[in-house]
Amino acid sequence: MTDSSFQTGTQVGDETDSQTGLMLAADGTPLKRSLARALRRQKVRALLLIAPLLLFVMLTFIAPIADMLFRSVENQIVSETLPRTVAKLDEWDADTGVEPGIETFEALYVDLFVAAERKLHTRLGTRLNYEMTGVSSLFRKTGRRLDDFGEVYEDQFNALNAAWKDPKTWVALLAAPGWTTAQADWAKTKKGAEPAFELRPGVAMMLPRTAEAYSEFAKFIQEVDQDSPTDEDPWTLVHTALYMDLTTPGAAYSGPMPDLIAEARTAAVNFTKFDLKQGFLDADKDWADPQVWATIKTYAPKYTPGYFLNAADMQLTPDGIEARPENEQIYGLLFKRTIFMSITITLSCIMLGYPVAWLLANLPMRTANLLMILVLLPFWTSLLVRTSAWKVMLQQQGVINDVLVWLHIVSDDSRLIMINNQFGTIVAMTHILLPFMILPLYSVMQTIQPTYLRAAKSLGATNWTAFWRVYFPQSVPGIGAGSILVFILAIGYYITPEIVGGTTGTFISNRIAYHISSSLNWGLGAALGAILLAAVLILYWAYDKIVGIDNVKLG
Repeated sequence: MTDSSFQTGTQVGDETDSQTGLMLAADGTPLKRSLARALRRQKVRALLLIAPLLLFVMLTFIAPIADMLFRSVENQIVSETLPRTVAKLDEWDADTGVEPGIETFEALYVDLFVAAERKLHTRLGTRLNYEMTGVSSLFRKTGRRLDDFGEVYEDQFNALNAAWKDPKTWVALLAAPGWTTAQADWAKTKKGAEPAFELRPGVAMMLPRTAEAYSEFAKFIQEVDQDSPTDEDPWTLVHTALYMDLTTPGAAYSGPMPDLIAEARTAAVNFTKFDLKQGFLDADKDWADPQVWATIKTYAPKYTPGYFLNAADMQLTPDGIEARPENEQIYGLLFKRTIFMSITITLSCIMLGYPVAWLLANLPMRTANLLMILVLLPFWTSLLVRTSAWKVMLQQQGVINDVLVWLHIVSDDSRLIMINNQFGTIVAMTHILLPFMILPLYSVMQTIQPTYLRAAKSLGATNWTAFWRVYFPQSVPGIGAGSILVFILAIGYYITPEIVGGTTGTFISNRIAYHISSSLNWGLGAALGAILLAAVLILYWAYDKIVGIDNVKLG
């Protein structure tokens, strides 16, 4: 009967391929393939359902963390702002104890001039100032003097021939004929974007420095000033580059206006020369310091461990990795203080929150609901207000000290110092984070049956033994959940420590916030954040090994 029914069902629903012996679905495809396709469709539908949440998590959680990790090693500003200088410094040996040669100064002049026009030299100076104090002012001071370097040649070219004052002369000498035509057509209609500047073929071989400098000028005029090179006088950098090309042996010139170039080449030999190296030294004598150049060379790579080394109270120097001076080693102390105080706050919350959660779980529902409102009340009050209230309570002229003086516990001239230190931070943060401990404990304790305790007592256990051997082990998952919540929240807090912590009660998070919002040293802030993240993950792993994350419950 069973075999007959099975065979009948097979004939109605499925068929067997006589050649391959494979079971076929109703549409004739192999049953295994049909089932795999159906399962794949189910997975796709499930993925589409969670796709919005997955996208939200990636955009708000994973992407910021990835960006932070990238910023902690990213160092492209040096190589992108000073590309020519970095290339020349590769040939320079910092161990010689002398500054680089004139070619490196010439490369720095071009790079720094372009950077100053684009307002990037101050950012570069700020970046390098993190590694060597004084570099920021060095770049600012030099950036203001760069125009003077080239005015010597600009004045002499203009005095030689008035044609050099006309922007169209430079365009005729250096621009590609196709670009000149396209630009003229665009100038008539002003529709769309101006065609991107193109150099005349071959001019880069005949006048290499001039072609490079003018290309930078034209690109800046079009992209930043939203103007046309045909209407703007070239930078003084371009005049300096032309002088260098005309006074340096090279390929013969065979482009437009050969007479103008020949005249300039003949006259340039007698031009008053400007000593670029001396110009830099006149702008700031620190350019003669090999340590400045060595710092630029050390931080030339696009990626650097320098931020992480700084976060570990070390530094990357031209001589290798070195420890920072003892009076500058602050981050190790801050990390230790942050972990110690976070653990202390977590333990304080356990000690204060456990009895409250036990009362909530064992009192009648009406009374428990009233107490629960009091537990949740801090969530309805601004964090800033609660922290400021503790500042009022704990200060030497505050409420607590006034009460202690009134009770003659302390004298008026010996008031307790409870604010702007670790004690004030621990008290304020324990109050703020206490609900995050009580709620998980309460939700777990509610699931513990009172009959377990009665049964233990009926077997002869005392109240303490029944609690410690029966009740407490069942509440451990709530302690674990609350501890993780409180510890992770505490280790990243910075508002409360900033207000009540003073100099000894601040966390590493306060330093991270300072670098992100005030000093704008985002790389160091990202490195500190990455180390803090790693510390949390390590502690989480240790917690999982000791307690077991599977034992953590929220009720």
